[in-house]
Amino acid sequence: MKYRHFSVEEREAIQRGLWNKRSVRGIARELGRSPTSVLREIRRNLSPERFLYTPRLAHARAMRKRLCRGRKDRLKNSLIRDYVATHLKRSWSPEQIAGRLAVDQPGLGISHEAIYQFIYAQVSSASSLPHAGQEDLRPFLKRRHRLRVSKGGRRAWRLMKPHGPSIDTRPAIVEMRSRVGDWEGDTVESVAHKPGINTLVERRSGFACITKLGGKTARDTSLAAVSRLSQFPLSIRHTMTVDNGPENSGWKTIQNKLNIAVYFAHAYHSWERGTNENTNGLIRHYFPKRTDFTMIPESELSQVEWELNNRPRKRLGWKTPQEVFGVALQG
Repeated sequence: MKYRHFSVEEREAIQRGLWNKRSVRGIARELGRSPTSVLREIRRNLSPERFLYTPRLAHARAMRKRLCRGRKDRLKNSLIRDYVATHLKRSWSPEQIAGRLAVDQPGLGISHEAIYQFIYAQVSSASSLPHAGQEDLRPFLKRRHRLRVSKGGRRAWRLMKPHGPSIDTRPAIVEMRSRVGDWEGDTVESVAHKPGINTLVERRSGFACITKLGGKTARDTSLAAVSRLSQFPLSIRHTMTVDNGPENSGWKTIQNKLNIAVYFAHAYHSWERGTNENTNGLIRHYFPKRTDFTMIPESELSQVEWELNNRPRKRLGWKTPQEVFGVALQG
């Protein structure tokens, strides 16, 4: 049977299946595809930083690959190889080399990522020694890793094994968004690993609480959550779902002081806290990446919180989170 590439509609169906926690086999059965093909498509297009499958990006990547099919890797060109090696030895970075090559050699070009791949391709992953007859160019890099460290791998050290109940044991009613009082929590990072902000979002209404963190410890996160949610009655403090970061290791404090059930999402399953992730994205419109939250006054965070909570939402019938949450407060 002739292989058929995934269409953008099929990729969107894969994303819906993942959001609905369907198995790979279930998604494949719906599409009339083999489970192996679906699994390969997901793995090939997972974001290395957040482990999300985005169909539009996956489709665009596939189209670019199709356009580039049959092209040769230009780093095999001896002129480019010599240029790269010479300038690495002059303490140039791969990015500087890639940018300058097109100026010095019109018609030639290479990405800095291809240069990194070329450098580490000369090294045996088993012994971390250069292959016979190959020059070891790693000493000329500013960061002299013995082997290439993937972006996904860097993040893995930050995760911990959940010390609390898994989202698998969370009451089914939470998924239905039929009541007010089920919360999702996360941390939005600051520049240079400085303390960021804690975000809490109520799933039914989308009501958000943004709190400046005094530090990066689990205690700081717990204090932020307790200080905000303790303002609300017990009737709208049912559950809280968080990720597996070490900042949430103080979950028992939150659970005991707020009388709220805390659950942990699966590692790299940010869609299990989709309301929170979406809200964090809205916050980034006000405070883009590389924002130093230690320099942002509380009044500015409060203003952003107010604007988000008073913005009409389609899924709420164009009511605002504040209006829906306010009804629950009065009840």
